[in-house]
Amino acid sequence: MITLGLNAAFHDSSAALVVDGVVVAAAEEERFTRIKHGKRPVPFSAWELPFNAIDFCLQQAGVTLADVDHVAYSYDPKTFLGERHAPTITLPLEPSAADHGDWESPWDPLFAAYIVNAPRQLADGWPHHLRKRLSGVKATSAPYRWHFVNHHTCHQASAFLAAPYPRCAVMTLDGRGEHATTTYGRHRDSRYEPMGEVLMPHSLGMLYEQMTTHLGFLHSSDEYKVMALAALGTPRFARRLRDAIHIGADGQYTIDPIDLTAIAGPAREPGSQMAEAHLDLAASLQDVLESVVIELCAWLREASGERYLAMAGGVALNCVMNARLRDSGIFDGIWVQPAAGDAGTGLGAALWVDARERRGLAPTDAKEQAVNTFAPRRWQMDHPYLGPAYGDDEIEQLLKWAKLPYRRCEDLAAETAELLAANRIVGWFQGRMEFGPRSLGARSILASPIDPAMQARLNELKDREDFRPVAPAVPEEELGNWFRPAEANGGQSPFMLFIYDLAPGAAERIPSACHTDRTARVQTVNRDTNPRFHALLKAFGKKTGVPVLVNTSFNVRGEPIVCSPKAAIEAFFSTPLDALSIGSFLVEKPSLQPST
Repeated sequence: MITLGLNAAFHDSSAALVVDGVVVAAAEEERFTRIKHGKRPVPFSAWELPFNAIDFCLQQAGVTLADVDHVAYSYDPKTFLGERHAPTITLPLEPSAADHGDWESPWDPLFAAYIVNAPRQLADGWPHHLRKRLSGVKATSAPYRWHFVNHHTCHQASAFLAAPYPRCAVMTLDGRGEHATTTYGRHRDSRYEPMGEVLMPHSLGMLYEQMTTHLGFLHSSDEYKVMALAALGTPRFARRLRDAIHIGADGQYTIDPIDLTAIAGPAREPGSQMAEAHLDLAASLQDVLESVVIELCAWLREASGERYLAMAGGVALNCVMNARLRDSGIFDGIWVQPAAGDAGTGLGAALWVDARERRGLAPTDAKEQAVNTFAPRRWQMDHPYLGPAYGDDEIEQLLKWAKLPYRRCEDLAAETAELLAANRIVGWFQGRMEFGPRSLGARSILASPIDPAMQARLNELKDREDFRPVAPAVPEEELGNWFRPAEANGGQSPFMLFIYDLAPGAAERIPSACHTDRTARVQTVNRDTNPRFHALLKAFGKKTGVPVLVNTSFNVRGEPIVCSPKAAIEAFFSTPLDALSIGSFLVEKPSLQPST
């Protein structure tokens, strides 16, 4: 059984493909179009399905759209249009299917029409250059069954159906879905039980978006900058922000309207000088977010009776919050889905429909809706490497075509480690691309953490704010020698979604790997899931005594992380990178002298 999952509602359009319960591919559309977050200059960002990501997923499985049994879309128009106005999901859809009549909807009518006509888009609207791969489908006789799935259900499924826990509590936090902003549940014994939801306009994610805009950044894009900025300030506004948030029973909360100007002064103009009040406002928001989420999780732990927690939703990408929750001891273990934002809902939609359909119950069965019983799981997310890969023949052909000097390496790890030990900055392009917003050793920029000036060099290279930290990667088995608490979550942090304190004496040895508060957003690298990156870390450690590398995303400012060899080469030559390790090859800029 083949299930295609799609996200194309707000931003971060994506596709994922599940075959008989196993995820074989997942990718964000931005990596192919080179438009970050898919945000075009229109009121809503996602005005087409992720055709390029769909094409990749189908190619990876060696199938066409005609072979697909189910298509799961991570948004449900019945929820926000209301049952009276919801279309019957058959093909073709009538153009008037999204007509609201006199019903007042908070959603733009064009947005609503886009959502309900997504089945027609897939059947009729593919780009010309993809028709061969998407062949065999007509609007009047699509071979697959289409499923609209609630947005937060997809967030939840992307967590508990991917987590390494057979049973767990589930919490998702984001800006908004159809109406929900926060949801709770419990997964055990192949059943999922919803435990409550918080509805708009009360949203911790939207509060963070409001703050992001006030601080002069782009909402639904730059929230991670606010998190980094928080370490530089003092939470002197925390009490006033916290007083606006009221936590009730059963995980419910409300948020009063907040006038940030009255609290901390005028909004910052984008690109202008950062004032002390801006730093303190970011610190206050982060402090409040952490304390509120800890209180909600304390309720969830008691209500669910579960010892482990699986999380998703854009707010779950806040690694400082995740670490504080981890260290609170409320749960014995916490797992965060690496594509926790909206891109991950394509994965969740596919997993949800696959698990239900393999169980053999009709999706409209009232009993199934109440019980949410699933087929046994056949997959868990041990790594994020679900995107495209490129072989040496394809890479070498491009290098020759571009007339670039290169050499094939007998021992790629050792030769790249030599460059890094010489303080060179290296683009690292290896294996299948990561799914999610973090570069995790497949599409990364790497550097030595030993030089105190390296963080500034990397920020200059990427033309980004000087307060932005970079993240260390370390072999999983070396975690305890460099970071604390090493025992948390089984000694694993594969997705760079938790911060750690540096072990005694480590800060002086890897000064460019930590933030100003002497914490670090750590990625642990497993020998089995990424053997080439693991070998590089070990080779660098053998040469320098420090098996740690600074890891940041392989992209230039304003662009998505690179996907293809062509994009990697373009980024290499449009930045002051010293070398590119791509496949089995090394490319160096001969005009550059070794850095000192």
